[in-house]
Amino acid sequence: MPNEAVRQHHSEVPGTEPRLLVSIAPHERAAFFPAGPAAALADITESIDIIDPADIADADLRHIDIAVVAWGFPAFDAALLARMPRLDLVVNAASSVRALVTDDFWNADIPITQSGAAMSPAVAEMSLTLTLSLLRRVHRMDHALRTGAAWDEARTISRAREISGARIGVVGASRTGREYIRMCAALGADVRVYDPYVTDSDPLHPHVLGLDELLASSDVVALHAPATDETRGMIGRRELALLRDGTSLINTARSSLVDEDALYEEVASCRIDAALDVFDPEPVATDDRWRSLPNALLTGHVGGATAESRARAGRIVVDEVARFRAGAPLQHAVTRATLERMG
Repeated sequence: MPNEAVRQHHSEVPGTEPRLLVSIAPHERAAFFPAGPAAALADITESIDIIDPADIADADLRHIDIAVVAWGFPAFDAALLARMPRLDLVVNAASSVRALVTDDFWNADIPITQSGAAMSPAVAEMSLTLTLSLLRRVHRMDHALRTGAAWDEARTISRAREISGARIGVVGASRTGREYIRMCAALGADVRVYDPYVTDSDPLHPHVLGLDELLASSDVVALHAPATDETRGMIGRRELALLRDGTSLINTARSSLVDEDALYEEVASCRIDAALDVFDPEPVATDDRWRSLPNALLTGHVGGATAESRARAGRIVVDEVARFRAGAPLQHAVTRATLERMG
Protein backbone atom coordinates (compact mmCIF):
# COMPACT_ATOMS: atom_id res chain seq x y z
CA MET A 1 0.00 0.00 0.00
CA PRO A 2 1.96 3.04 -1.17
CA ASN A 3 2.04 5.98 1.21
CA GLU A 4 -0.35 4.35 3.69
CA ALA A 5 2.11 4.76 6.54
CA VAL A 6 2.75 8.44 5.88
CA ARG A 7 -0.59 9.60 4.47
CA GLN A 8 -1.94 12.48 6.54
CA HIS A 9 -5.69 13.10 6.53
CA HIS A 10 -6.05 16.85 6.95
CA SER A 11 -8.87 17.74 4.58
CA GLU A 12 -11.68 16.48 6.83
CA VAL A 13 -10.47 18.32 9.92
CA PRO A 14 -12.75 21.29 10.77
CA GLY A 15 -10.94 24.60 10.99
CA THR A 16 -8.10 23.54 8.71
CA GLU A 17 -7.58 24.73 5.17
CA PRO A 18 -7.37 21.82 2.72
CA ARG A 19 -5.04 22.31 -0.22
CA LEU A 20 -6.87 21.65 -3.47
CA LEU A 21 -5.41 20.74 -6.82
CA VAL A 22 -7.52 21.68 -9.84
CA SER A 23 -5.96 20.01 -12.85
CA ILE A 24 -8.29 20.45 -15.82
CA ALA A 25 -7.50 21.76 -19.30
CA PRO A 26 -8.17 25.52 -19.46
CA HIS A 27 -11.14 25.46 -21.87
CA GLU A 28 -12.90 22.76 -19.86
CA ARG A 29 -11.98 24.39 -16.56
CA ALA A 30 -13.79 27.52 -17.67
CA ALA A 31 -16.85 25.44 -18.58
CA PHE A 32 -16.94 23.60 -15.25
CA PHE A 33 -16.31 26.76 -13.23
CA PRO A 34 -17.56 29.79 -15.23
CA ALA A 35 -16.54 32.23 -12.47
CA GLY A 36 -13.28 30.35 -11.87
CA PRO A 37 -12.32 27.57 -9.42
CA ALA A 38 -11.40 30.05 -6.69
CA ALA A 39 -14.87 31.58 -6.69
CA ALA A 40 -16.62 28.20 -6.91
CA LEU A 41 -14.63 26.72 -4.02
CA ALA A 42 -14.22 29.88 -1.93
CA ASP A 43 -16.45 28.62 0.89
CA ILE A 44 -14.27 25.52 1.25
CA THR A 45 -10.73 26.79 0.91
CA GLU A 46 -8.56 29.57 -0.47
CA SER A 47 -5.64 27.21 -0.97
CA ILE A 48 -6.03 26.12 -4.59
CA ASP A 49 -3.28 25.09 -7.00
CA ILE A 50 -4.37 25.31 -10.63
CA ILE A 51 -2.09 23.14 -12.77
CA ASP A 52 -2.73 22.01 -16.34
CA PRO A 53 -2.72 18.22 -16.75
CA ALA A 54 0.18 18.52 -19.19
CA ASP A 55 2.31 20.06 -16.43
CA ILE A 56 1.56 17.55 -13.67
CA ALA A 57 4.75 15.56 -14.27
CA ASP A 58 6.89 18.49 -13.07
CA ALA A 59 4.57 19.86 -10.38
CA ASP A 60 5.14 19.83 -6.63
CA LEU A 61 2.16 17.87 -5.25
CA ARG A 62 3.42 17.15 -1.72
CA HIS A 63 0.84 19.35 0.01
CA ILE A 64 -2.26 18.46 -2.00
CA ASP A 65 -5.16 17.12 0.08
CA ILE A 66 -7.90 16.99 -2.57
CA ALA A 67 -7.44 16.58 -6.32
CA VAL A 68 -10.07 17.81 -8.77
CA VAL A 69 -9.26 16.34 -12.17
CA ALA A 70 -10.77 15.50 -15.58
CA TRP A 71 -9.67 14.27 -19.00
CA GLY A 72 -5.93 14.14 -19.58
CA PHE A 73 -4.91 13.66 -15.97
CA PRO A 74 -2.54 10.70 -15.47
CA ALA A 75 -3.51 7.52 -13.66
CA PHE A 76 -2.98 7.44 -9.90
CA ASP A 77 -0.25 4.81 -9.93
CA ALA A 78 2.35 4.18 -7.23
CA ALA A 79 4.70 6.84 -8.59
CA LEU A 80 2.07 9.58 -8.62
CA LEU A 81 0.70 8.60 -5.22
CA ALA A 82 4.22 8.78 -3.78
CA ARG A 83 4.27 12.43 -4.87
CA MET A 84 0.93 13.08 -3.10
CA PRO A 85 1.38 11.75 0.48
CA ARG A 86 -1.51 13.88 1.85
CA LEU A 87 -4.08 12.97 -0.79
CA ASP A 88 -7.47 12.32 0.86
CA LEU A 89 -9.95 12.59 -1.99
CA VAL A 90 -10.11 12.54 -5.79
CA VAL A 91 -13.01 14.25 -7.55
CA ASN A 92 -13.33 13.52 -11.25
CA ALA A 93 -15.16 16.41 -12.88
CA ALA A 94 -15.73 14.12 -15.88
CA SER A 95 -17.56 10.79 -15.86
CA SER A 96 -15.65 7.52 -16.07
CA VAL A 97 -12.81 7.01 -13.57
CA ARG A 98 -11.37 3.97 -15.36
CA ALA A 99 -8.41 5.88 -16.77
CA LEU A 100 -7.55 7.26 -13.32
CA VAL A 101 -7.63 4.27 -10.98
CA THR A 102 -5.04 1.51 -10.55
CA ASP A 103 -4.51 -1.33 -8.10
CA ASP A 104 -2.16 0.98 -6.19
CA PHE A 105 -4.89 3.59 -5.94
CA TRP A 106 -7.51 1.16 -4.64
CA ASN A 107 -5.01 -0.29 -2.16
CA ALA A 108 -4.35 3.18 -0.79
CA ASP A 109 -8.05 3.39 0.17
CA ILE A 110 -8.54 6.92 -1.14
CA PRO A 111 -12.17 7.77 -1.97
CA ILE A 112 -12.97 8.84 -5.53
CA THR A 113 -16.13 10.44 -6.85
CA GLN A 114 -17.27 11.62 -10.27
CA SER A 115 -19.74 13.92 -12.04
CA GLY A 116 -21.24 11.54 -14.58
CA ALA A 117 -24.77 12.35 -13.44
CA ALA A 118 -24.31 15.86 -14.82
CA MET A 119 -23.92 14.52 -18.36
CA SER A 120 -26.87 12.13 -18.43
CA PRO A 121 -29.51 14.69 -19.50
CA ALA A 122 -27.22 16.06 -22.21
CA VAL A 123 -26.35 12.65 -23.67
CA ALA A 124 -29.98 11.57 -23.51
CA GLU A 125 -31.00 14.73 -25.33
CA MET A 126 -28.36 14.10 -28.00
CA SER A 127 -29.68 10.57 -28.42
CA LEU A 128 -33.20 11.94 -28.74
CA THR A 129 -32.01 14.49 -31.31
CA LEU A 130 -30.43 11.71 -33.36
CA THR A 131 -33.56 9.58 -32.97
CA LEU A 132 -35.80 12.30 -34.36
CA SER A 133 -33.36 13.04 -37.17
CA LEU A 134 -33.21 9.41 -38.28
CA LEU A 135 -36.95 8.88 -38.06
CA ARG A 136 -37.57 11.98 -40.18
CA ARG A 137 -34.73 11.01 -42.58
CA VAL A 138 -33.08 14.41 -42.07
CA HIS A 139 -29.60 12.95 -42.54
CA ARG A 140 -30.42 11.35 -45.89
CA MET A 141 -32.05 14.46 -47.34
CA ASP A 142 -29.30 16.75 -46.07
CA HIS A 143 -26.64 14.53 -47.65
CA ALA A 144 -28.52 14.41 -50.95
CA LEU A 145 -29.00 18.17 -51.16
CA ARG A 146 -25.42 18.92 -50.16
CA THR A 147 -23.94 16.50 -52.69
CA GLY A 148 -25.82 17.93 -55.67
CA ALA A 149 -28.85 15.69 -56.06
CA ALA A 150 -31.79 17.16 -57.92
CA TRP A 151 -34.61 18.48 -55.74
CA ASP A 152 -37.07 15.72 -56.59
CA GLU A 153 -34.37 13.08 -56.26
CA ALA A 154 -33.36 14.38 -52.84
CA ARG A 155 -36.98 14.25 -51.71
CA THR A 156 -37.42 10.68 -52.93
CA ILE A 157 -36.35 8.89 -49.79
CA SER A 158 -38.02 6.29 -47.65
CA ARG A 159 -41.09 7.69 -45.95
CA ALA A 160 -40.36 9.57 -42.72
CA ARG A 161 -41.71 8.39 -39.39
CA GLU A 162 -42.96 10.25 -36.33
CA ILE A 163 -41.69 9.28 -32.90
CA SER A 164 -45.20 8.99 -31.50
CA GLY A 165 -46.07 5.31 -31.74
CA ALA A 166 -42.60 4.28 -32.91
CA ARG A 167 -41.04 1.30 -31.14
CA ILE A 168 -37.84 2.49 -29.47
CA GLY A 169 -35.58 -0.22 -28.09
CA VAL A 170 -33.10 0.87 -25.42
CA VAL A 171 -30.09 -1.26 -24.58
CA GLY A 172 -29.04 -0.34 -21.05
CA ALA A 173 -31.12 1.11 -18.21
CA SER A 174 -28.29 3.40 -17.15
CA ARG A 175 -28.81 6.94 -15.85
CA THR A 176 -28.63 8.16 -19.41
CA GLY A 177 -30.78 5.33 -20.71
CA ARG A 178 -33.51 6.12 -18.19
CA GLU A 179 -33.46 9.81 -19.06
CA TYR A 180 -33.69 8.94 -22.76
CA ILE A 181 -36.60 6.59 -22.04
CA ARG A 182 -38.38 9.37 -20.16
CA MET A 183 -37.93 11.78 -23.07
CA CYS A 184 -39.08 9.31 -25.72
CA ALA A 185 -42.08 8.19 -23.68
CA ALA A 186 -43.12 11.82 -23.18
CA LEU A 187 -43.28 12.14 -26.98
CA GLY A 188 -45.51 9.09 -27.31
CA ALA A 189 -42.96 6.44 -28.25
CA ASP A 190 -43.51 2.79 -27.39
CA VAL A 191 -40.31 2.17 -25.41
CA ARG A 192 -38.86 -1.22 -24.55
CA VAL A 193 -35.60 -1.90 -22.72
CA TYR A 194 -33.01 -4.62 -22.41
CA ASP A 195 -30.94 -4.74 -19.23
CA PRO A 196 -30.27 -7.94 -17.29
CA TYR A 197 -29.97 -5.96 -14.05
CA VAL A 198 -33.50 -4.50 -14.05
CA THR A 199 -35.23 -6.00 -11.00
CA ASP A 200 -38.86 -7.05 -10.61
CA SER A 201 -39.55 -3.96 -8.49
CA ASP A 202 -38.07 -1.55 -11.03
CA PRO A 203 -40.68 0.66 -12.76
CA LEU A 204 -39.07 -0.33 -16.05
CA HIS A 205 -39.63 -4.04 -15.47
CA PRO A 206 -42.94 -4.22 -17.42
CA HIS A 207 -41.10 -2.83 -20.45
CA VAL A 208 -38.20 -5.29 -20.41
CA LEU A 209 -37.53 -7.57 -23.38
CA GLY A 210 -34.76 -10.02 -24.16
CA LEU A 211 -32.04 -8.58 -26.35
CA ASP A 212 -32.94 -10.60 -29.44
CA GLU A 213 -36.63 -9.72 -29.19
CA LEU A 214 -35.85 -6.05 -28.63
CA LEU A 215 -33.57 -5.88 -31.65
CA ALA A 216 -36.02 -7.69 -33.91
CA SER A 217 -39.04 -5.57 -32.95
CA SER A 218 -37.68 -2.01 -32.78
CA ASP A 219 -37.82 0.86 -35.25
CA VAL A 220 -34.92 2.53 -33.47
CA VAL A 221 -32.33 0.87 -31.21
CA ALA A 222 -30.43 3.23 -28.89
CA LEU A 223 -27.38 2.04 -26.98
CA HIS A 224 -26.97 3.31 -23.42
CA ALA A 225 -25.06 0.49 -21.73
CA PRO A 226 -21.70 1.09 -20.00
CA ALA A 227 -18.40 -0.07 -21.49
CA THR A 228 -17.45 -3.12 -19.44
CA ASP A 229 -16.00 -6.55 -20.15
CA GLU A 230 -19.56 -7.88 -20.11
CA THR A 231 -20.87 -5.44 -22.73
CA ARG A 232 -17.87 -5.46 -25.08
CA GLY A 233 -19.07 -6.50 -28.53
CA MET A 234 -22.59 -7.24 -27.31
CA ILE A 235 -24.00 -5.99 -30.62
CA GLY A 236 -22.21 -8.19 -33.13
CA ARG A 237 -22.91 -9.53 -36.59
CA ARG A 238 -25.59 -11.95 -35.34
CA GLU A 239 -27.39 -9.26 -33.36
CA LEU A 240 -27.29 -6.74 -36.21
CA ALA A 241 -28.80 -9.31 -38.54
CA LEU A 242 -31.86 -9.39 -36.27
CA LEU A 243 -32.67 -5.75 -37.06
CA ARG A 244 -35.47 -5.35 -39.56
CA ASP A 245 -34.76 -3.57 -42.83
CA GLY A 246 -35.07 0.18 -42.28
CA THR A 247 -34.24 0.07 -38.58
CA SER A 248 -31.98 2.79 -37.17
CA LEU A 249 -29.23 2.22 -34.60
CA ILE A 250 -27.93 5.01 -32.37
CA ASN A 251 -24.74 4.84 -30.31
CA THR A 252 -23.97 7.70 -27.95
CA ALA A 253 -22.50 5.31 -25.36
CA ARG A 254 -19.19 3.64 -26.27
CA SER A 255 -17.88 2.19 -29.51
CA SER A 256 -16.81 -1.03 -27.76
CA LEU A 257 -20.45 -2.12 -27.48
CA VAL A 258 -20.66 -2.76 -31.22
CA ASP A 259 -18.73 -4.75 -33.80
CA GLU A 260 -17.95 -1.66 -35.87
CA ASP A 261 -16.95 -3.58 -39.00
CA ALA A 262 -20.22 -5.52 -38.96
CA LEU A 263 -22.19 -2.32 -38.36
CA TYR A 264 -20.43 -0.57 -41.22
CA GLU A 265 -21.31 -3.39 -43.60
CA GLU A 266 -24.98 -3.20 -42.64
CA VAL A 267 -25.13 0.59 -42.98
CA ALA A 268 -23.11 0.65 -46.21
CA SER A 269 -25.59 -1.80 -47.73
CA CYS A 270 -28.34 0.71 -46.84
CA ARG A 271 -30.29 -2.01 -45.07
CA ILE A 272 -30.21 0.01 -41.82
CA ASP A 273 -29.31 3.57 -40.85
CA ALA A 274 -27.06 4.63 -37.99
CA ALA A 275 -26.20 7.67 -35.90
CA LEU A 276 -22.85 7.57 -34.13
CA ASP A 277 -21.31 9.91 -31.58
CA VAL A 278 -18.54 7.46 -30.60
CA PHE A 279 -15.93 5.71 -32.73
CA ASP A 280 -12.90 3.47 -32.60
CA PRO A 281 -10.43 5.02 -33.02
CA GLU A 282 -10.97 8.66 -32.17
CA PRO A 283 -10.48 11.18 -33.60
CA VAL A 284 -12.05 10.01 -36.85
CA ALA A 285 -9.71 10.50 -39.80
CA THR A 286 -10.74 12.93 -42.52
CA ASP A 287 -10.91 10.07 -45.03
CA ASP A 288 -12.67 7.63 -42.68
CA ARG A 289 -15.08 5.21 -44.34
CA TRP A 290 -18.05 6.43 -42.31
CA ARG A 291 -17.89 9.98 -43.63
CA SER A 292 -19.22 9.19 -47.10
CA LEU A 293 -22.26 7.12 -46.16
CA PRO A 294 -25.52 8.97 -46.94
CA ASN A 295 -27.44 7.05 -44.28
CA ALA A 296 -24.97 7.59 -41.43
CA LEU A 297 -25.40 10.59 -39.15
CA LEU A 298 -22.15 11.42 -37.39
CA THR A 299 -21.19 13.65 -34.47
CA GLY A 300 -17.81 14.02 -32.80
CA HIS A 301 -18.24 12.49 -29.31
CA VAL A 302 -19.94 15.60 -27.98
CA GLY A 303 -23.12 14.09 -26.56
CA GLY A 304 -22.41 15.23 -23.02
CA ALA A 305 -20.59 18.45 -23.87
CA THR A 306 -23.18 21.16 -23.32
CA ALA A 307 -22.71 24.38 -21.39
CA GLU A 308 -25.37 23.24 -18.94
CA SER A 309 -23.88 19.80 -18.33
CA ARG A 310 -20.44 21.25 -17.62
CA ALA A 311 -21.91 23.75 -15.16
CA ARG A 312 -23.86 20.95 -13.46
CA ALA A 313 -20.65 18.93 -13.19
CA GLY A 314 -18.89 21.87 -11.59
CA ARG A 315 -21.63 22.13 -8.98
CA ILE A 316 -21.33 18.40 -8.26
CA VAL A 317 -17.58 18.86 -7.73
CA VAL A 318 -18.13 21.66 -5.23
CA ASP A 319 -20.91 19.77 -3.43
CA GLU A 320 -18.85 16.58 -3.16
CA VAL A 321 -15.83 18.41 -1.74
CA ALA A 322 -18.08 20.20 0.75
CA ARG A 323 -19.73 16.93 1.79
CA PHE A 324 -16.34 15.30 2.29
CA ARG A 325 -15.16 18.21 4.38
CA ALA A 326 -18.30 17.94 6.53
CA GLY A 327 -17.85 14.20 7.01
CA ALA A 328 -21.05 13.46 5.08
CA PRO A 329 -21.37 10.53 2.63
CA LEU A 330 -20.35 11.27 -0.93
CA GLN A 331 -23.25 11.25 -3.37
CA HIS A 332 -21.32 10.06 -6.42
CA ALA A 333 -18.58 7.83 -5.00
CA VAL A 334 -17.13 5.01 -7.09
CA THR A 335 -15.72 1.89 -5.49
CA ARG A 336 -13.74 -0.97 -6.94
CA ALA A 337 -16.89 -3.13 -6.82
CA THR A 338 -19.27 -0.62 -8.41
CA LEU A 339 -16.79 0.16 -11.18
CA GLU A 340 -17.26 -3.34 -12.58
CA ARG A 341 -20.71 -2.33 -13.84
CA MET A 342 -19.91 1.27 -14.73
CA GLY A 343 -18.49 2.75 -17.90
